[in-house]
Amino acid sequence: MELINHLSWRYATKKFDPVQKVSQGDLDKIKKVIQLSASSYGLQLYKVLIINDLALRERLLEHSWGQPQIVDASHLLVFCNHSDVQSKDVNEYLQHMANARNLPLKQLESYGEFMINSINQKNSNEKNTWLRCQTYLALGNLLAACAELKIDACPMEGFDSNAYDRILKLPEKGLQASVIAAIGYRHSADNTQMLPKVRRPIQALFETI
Repeated sequence: MELINHLSWRYATKKFDPVQKVSQGDLDKIKKVIQLSASSYGLQLYKVLIINDLALRERLLEHSWGQPQIVDASHLLVFCNHSDVQSKDVNEYLQHMANARNLPLKQLESYGEFMINSINQKNSNEKNTWLRCQTYLALGNLLAACAELKIDACPMEGFDSNAYDRILKLPEKGLQASVIAAIGYRHSADNTQMLPKVRRPIQALFETI
């Protein structure tokens, strides 16, 4: 299984080579993988910002615990979940489904009502947690895709999400920063790449009942 080899190769890169850049072709593949990610009901209530502007990344660095990956990596991806769920989000998804499967929209009305009723049963905290969790499913696929392409990646939660929201003007777009990832190519001076991978033993992670 090649995926095991790919995931064994990857690590959370601490120092990127600022000169090497991810090609547009590889970036397009990564975007496609994210698009194909699973999500609750298939709604994909998030957007991924790809930050290339170095000046903007330097501003974000101030709110990212000073981690150099923010500016040194080829690309910085900011996963942003919707701050709320609207009926229009569900209706838009149903329209996509009707188009993709050549179905009359009316045939999907009951499914749409089921989704809206189910989501509305969540309180605001539950809904926010649920929305944020969707971005992590996409993040996992990003990491696997980068590993297969031999592109280094570093998922990061060490940032001030409120500052990111403000700088990227996310509230006016109905979004909020959830998790970020730097991608690019490891620097030869990054000693972290030489360290053995540390994971909990299989027998500690799994229990068959």
